[in-house]
Amino acid sequence: MTDEFVKDKYSRPIISLRITITNRCNENCIYCHHDGMVSSKDEMTPDEIYRICKIAKKIGVKKIRLSGGDPLVRKDIVEIVEKIASLDFKDISLTTNGVLLGKYAEGLKEAGLNRVNVSLDTLNRDTYKFVTKMDYLNKAKEGILKAVEVGLYPVKINMVIMKDINQDEVKDMFEFCRDNGMVLQLIELIESENCDDDKFNADYHYPLDSIEKRLADMASDVRERKFMQGRKKYYINGGEIEIVRPVDNSSFCANCSRLRITPDGKIKPCLLRNDNLVELISHVRNGESEEQLEKIFLDGINNREPFNK
Repeated sequence: MTDEFVKDKYSRPIISLRITITNRCNENCIYCHHDGMVSSKDEMTPDEIYRICKIAKKIGVKKIRLSGGDPLVRKDIVEIVEKIASLDFKDISLTTNGVLLGKYAEGLKEAGLNRVNVSLDTLNRDTYKFVTKMDYLNKAKEGILKAVEVGLYPVKINMVIMKDINQDEVKDMFEFCRDNGMVLQLIELIESENCDDDKFNADYHYPLDSIEKRLADMASDVRERKFMQGRKKYYINGGEIEIVRPVDNSSFCANCSRLRITPDGKIKPCLLRNDNLVELISHVRNGESEEQLEKIFLDGINNREPFNK
């Protein structure tokens, strides 16, 4: 199976695997709900993560993304990346808030990390403190620029747009990204089982329609990323902006090519559901064979269904 993508029963290829290696974080963002907290002593070890990735590679997965929490709070993060890189995936990426990126960027690059996505919603110190409950803006910016310096390309900035908080800061963030050779991703707040605070969504949800219309009018080129939920990229004055609107995007499910692993080691077939998870880590810890683990992966893939709200 190594030369072809494995597909689910809707003929969607499984191209990437996103592994949440911790749900610990050094910030406390207002839109993060810290569901399913796992003690650090129960987190998957580097060897367990390696074995999961080895099976993923065997069934045709080409890309790995590490996420959290914040993956960089794990002191063994460079070891984890190094082990995964030994499997020769096409792409290994990591999502972080950037606070510890200055410390780890060079080591991660040398270990085999290809690129990073950094969550950064504002360049205003007071707004940053309001959103994250921490005063780490300068550390985050230093880490981001270090990632650019060592060649973790492309560095992408994930900016969640929130009503009456940062919707007027898109221009400043775009210029910061463009001037430093980074890509800006604007993210619309979504409702899901993982983030079910209706009041929060009502208070802060900001539809991206008006922003996207302005971008379309300004762009010299627009491209659609088929296997990234059909999201659009706008090229403006030497910079790039992507729009991420999963719920409003009718092609989100049709073009989904990602499988996920939860912090407690379960296969999560769908971003927006928690009722069809498949237990994995206990089988890894019990020393079950690669054939048995492959079957469990395939069970998870066969649980993938288009999401109906």
